[in-house]
Amino acid sequence: MTSTWLHAERTRGIAARLARDYTYVLPGFPIALFSFSLLLVMTVLSTATAIIWVGTLLMPLTLVVASGFAELDRSRLRGWGAEAPAVAYQPLGVGVKGRLRALADPRRWLDLVFEMLITIAMRMVTFTVAVSWSLAGPAAVTYFFWSLFLPEQGVLLQLLGTLNPVLVPLSATGQYALDAGGMFLFGLALLATLPAVIHALAAADASLSTALLTSGEHEAAEADLTSAVGGTYRTASFSPAAWSWIGTGFAALVLFSVGWPVTAAVHGVNVVIALILVGVHCGTVVLTLYRPWIGLALSLGAAGGLMLAAGDSSTAPWPWPVTSLITQSAVLMVAALARPWYLAVSAWCAGAVLTLVALLSVPDMPDRAMANSIVYAALTAGVVVIGVLVRIWILNAGRLEAAERTSAQQDRRRKELQERNRIARELHDVVAHSMSVISVQAATAQYRIPDMGATALREFDEIAGSSRQALSEMRMLLSILRGDDEVPTAPEPGLEDIDRLIDSTRASGTTITYSGLNLSEDIHAPPATGLAAYRIVQEALSNALRHAPFATVEVDVSTEAQDQARRLRIAVVNGPSPEEAVDPAPGAGLGLSGIRERATAVGGSVTAEHTADGGFAVRAVLPL
Repeated sequence: MTSTWLHAERTRGIAARLARDYTYVLPGFPIALFSFSLLLVMTVLSTATAIIWVGTLLMPLTLVVASGFAELDRSRLRGWGAEAPAVAYQPLGVGVKGRLRALADPRRWLDLVFEMLITIAMRMVTFTVAVSWSLAGPAAVTYFFWSLFLPEQGVLLQLLGTLNPVLVPLSATGQYALDAGGMFLFGLALLATLPAVIHALAAADASLSTALLTSGEHEAAEADLTSAVGGTYRTASFSPAAWSWIGTGFAALVLFSVGWPVTAAVHGVNVVIALILVGVHCGTVVLTLYRPWIGLALSLGAAGGLMLAAGDSSTAPWPWPVTSLITQSAVLMVAALARPWYLAVSAWCAGAVLTLVALLSVPDMPDRAMANSIVYAALTAGVVVIGVLVRIWILNAGRLEAAERTSAQQDRRRKELQERNRIARELHDVVAHSMSVISVQAATAQYRIPDMGATALREFDEIAGSSRQALSEMRMLLSILRGDDEVPTAPEPGLEDIDRLIDSTRASGTTITYSGLNLSEDIHAPPATGLAAYRIVQEALSNALRHAPFATVEVDVSTEAQDQARRLRIAVVNGPSPEEAVDPAPGAGLGLSGIRERATAVGGSVTAEHTADGGFAVRAVLPL
């Protein structure tokens, strides 16, 4: 029973993933076709009318539309399950001048290149493979039926007849059984591999889209490339890794388009061999960006293979054909720009050794082979030197900007510290001084006022104690504002201090009825929750004393169990003031905001509202 359930769950999981992959892959091509057509027309119109300034106004609109298609692709990526964080475009202003700011946003240009040029080719392939694979499976499985209506011999029989006619049965029944059975097995294989193929197509599309539509640095190669431009553009609006991917990919495609036919036609290399060697050689332009050692090793291997393949050709130049020389120069340039200098220099030395080995390995050196080798060594050395110097210049520029940015941050922090020190001085000179006077007057009242009763002495002692506590907290606040390394600390109040808070508040003459917790029970409250509860009761009592003097206050603190979770409930309810209404003190309303912030910080909630009898109630629920 368990195995059957697990098999059913696995089947449902595969079906759900297949449906999600189909939902991502199939709509991709129609969207890409529409975006390609629209953006191509808008780009051509913008370019053609740029001379009369109409294109200058139309091009920003084209970029905004491209960003809209890019955001649609990001939404599709999130729906598929890939991480596609939103990017930050440079803000557009108001009016024509503000709209023209889109022209200076590299992120929008990248969206235009991706949506107009890359998606149409990529999604045409994924859509064609997905549809073909999906239809071929059922067609092959049902081939035994509809093949009866075909006028010609089956495909499998034709293939066997081409390979070896002896394999084809003589009888019509045998031919039908072999043809239908073979196609049936082929269809089963297609259906069995359909989920994996569709998922691979979706993953390939999502991987490329994520790399070009988002700004995260993927793996060490992209992070190193970003540092190679000085870290200047580490923002969501610009992705140097994405631009480098597009640049190297475009260069590899152009080099392959030219190198393959030239190598096959001019140098007499077999078409298939030329396809493989030139394809590998051009692919290393992109591979070197992410896996430099592997890319450089493969580039030298492919170059050596081209030397061997073209060695019998009398067509100059050799050992480095022009297309192979340009491709190797591109590989070295990528290595010099994206990686430390020693890697490109090592690759150049290895290429020089390969050239020397090629020259020494042939008994009859072709004409101008030595000149070709010297040209290769000189040209690639120049490429390496230029690439290394450009990288050093970019790194230095990035370090300079980073130093300027650090200096600006330190200056801003210095100004913030000065402002905090000014606030601390004001608090010290005004509030702390006044509290010190209150503390001294309350403590010395029994010596200055003769015949003071016990009740009055107790009142002054309470005032002196409260003022000393306020001064202690004020000193901690001043130390924090001044940024002292060693801030004086005191134990944070918690649930066990609420009783003392109620008693000290009653000393003001306010009638308070309190039903609190039985702390002897097993009540475990996190320190943050205990502090929040204490501050909520403290602020609610302060509000009651300020806005409803001499009103009766009811304080209730209790626990409850709900949905297998314990909660702390706090209620502070005051009745209407028996005295005439007083104006709210300065800053009225800020206390309630502070109560809500404290409750939200620990995952709780607060309600504050007037009661039916004209009083006010503050109720909070905090998780334990």
